[in-house]
Amino acid sequence: MNLELRHLRALVAVDDARTFTDAAISLGTSQASVSRSVATLERTLGVRVFQRTTRSVTPTAAGQRIIEHARRVLDEARLLEEAARDHAGELRVGYAWSALGSRTITVQRRWEEANPGVQLIWVQSNSATAGLAGGSVDLAVVRRGLNDPRFTETLIGTELRYAAVATTDPLARKRFLRMADFAGRTVAVDSRTGTTVEDLWEPEARPSSLRPIQGVDDWLTLISTGKAMGMSSEATATQYQRPGVAYKPVRDAPPIPVFLASWKDDPSVLLAAFTSLVRQVFTENRGTGSGGND
Repeated sequence: MNLELRHLRALVAVDDARTFTDAAISLGTSQASVSRSVATLERTLGVRVFQRTTRSVTPTAAGQRIIEHARRVLDEARLLEEAARDHAGELRVGYAWSALGSRTITVQRRWEEANPGVQLIWVQSNSATAGLAGGSVDLAVVRRGLNDPRFTETLIGTELRYAAVATTDPLARKRFLRMADFAGRTVAVDSRTGTTVEDLWEPEARPSSLRPIQGVDDWLTLISTGKAMGMSSEATATQYQRPGVAYKPVRDAPPIPVFLASWKDDPSVLLAAFTSLVRQVFTENRGTGSGGND
């Protein structure tokens, strides 16, 4: 038997996402690579782990037991890595779109001043856990609850919401927008990592449709060409300037909560130090702009 951790990670990612495409996005790899890993695992074990149809991917009875064992093996491997991490000289922070926005540079500078021997590395991952579940980061910036018992989430602050519209749209001439301005419009949303959902609007003011997108580039392209509007945080307006796109504050939109997520059983003192620093920066710069995703 020649199983590797990457085979187990692919297996668990597919079980979590229930599609090979989303599993590949979560792991930051290609769909073909995930398919090969799962096929190798099935061939090595001599057992079919997933039942595949054109519409769904579900574990077989044997597959469910194998997945449970795979999760335990990956948890033990992660604990082994974490035992050495505080001495490894780096802390990896995942995010989906724009990290901590205008606060990112401040956090980076203060971290380097306080922890000169530990490099702070930002890792983008357009997955629901921003790379945390896949093991590519030590903790993650997320903007909605993960609802996963493996992780703990600490609220560090809130962010304002901004609308994104084509510069040719009449709404681009307004100083600010309100939620009612989205009524009857198409709104581009990232259902995997985003915070823009239909329930934000009152029934009579809801968009006509929510159009799914795959990441910030897709989002910006749809908006700049006038195919959709968008709503995101202040940091997106700062970090993702693009010709043809205008950002406007949405006065009556609810704020976006920002969390730092980590594994529940992680004892790292680096995580505690980073959380304390980020919360302090949010407190000092409340309302001055921050990171976010759709």
